[in-house]
Amino acid sequence: MPTLLEELTARGLVHDATPGLAARLARGPITGYVGFDPTADSLHVGNLVPVMGLAWLQRTGGTPIVLVGGGTGMVGDPSGKRSERPMLSLEEVDHNAERIRRQLEAFLDFTSPHNAARVRNNADWLRGLSLMEFLRDVGKHFTVNYMLQKESVRSRMETGISYTEFSYMLVQALDFWHLWRAERCELQLGGSDQWGNITAGTELIARREGAEAHGLVLPLLTTASGAKFGKSEAGNVWLDPAKTSPYRFYQFWLNVDDREVEQLLRCFTFLTLAEIAELMAAQHADPGGRAAHRRWRKAWITSTTP
Repeated sequence: MPTLLEELTARGLVHDATPGLAARLARGPITGYVGFDPTADSLHVGNLVPVMGLAWLQRTGGTPIVLVGGGTGMVGDPSGKRSERPMLSLEEVDHNAERIRRQLEAFLDFTSPHNAARVRNNADWLRGLSLMEFLRDVGKHFTVNYMLQKESVRSRMETGISYTEFSYMLVQALDFWHLWRAERCELQLGGSDQWGNITAGTELIARREGAEAHGLVLPLLTTASGAKFGKSEAGNVWLDPAKTSPYRFYQFWLNVDDREVEQLLRCFTFLTLAEIAELMAAQHADPGGRAAHRRWRKAWITSTTP
């Protein structure tokens, strides 16, 4: 069986990884997590790339942890944002976190006797944390110069970034350290815009524990026209049927450009690469038959329609 890194690399789903990850995966299964901040009360289609990373982690023998950001959602991640996120009330954060937790539980196996998925909420260890404890145990391990080098901060220097969002990477680093201590979680996955936050976590674990942890980021998918994947003319394509109707959800997948089908088969299905190659060969031989499109819709829509 290929390792997680080998599988995702073959599918074109590795943007970057820490240098020692391949050697660590060769030694056996690993526990890894992805964090989802509750900035809305539903995930959208674009969020599913790291979800599939967790699903492949579990299928290759690892243990996945879904981290819902009931704590970090109170701060706001500046990654990929041109301006400050609006601050949500505590009630909104808790409501959104619960809705997202329920959605994520549909994608992973929580009953496996060997590597059952887990759900954690970082509100459990962040909301009771004192400022002095945070500065002493986390802040002292990072220089301002180190933080300014991160793209999430550097890209906002001209327009401005609050101290709240500037500190976000340290809060996320604390999450990684906490999961390493509490659950021996050695890997964090995320989109490519999370690389700076993830490596801050590996740095904190190295400094506080003298241990090695790893990061793996997946590409942010775009359409054939270069647009951000997961958006339609009406905006985000949500997983919540109250926000995106099942009909519009289906139409989004139905209207996928032919040039995108192979990429989506690799990213969002568990079909083998050999099966995908056969489907694409059939589609090239008979474009009108749309064999890959039909198999794509069968493999994906039936398993994800809200």
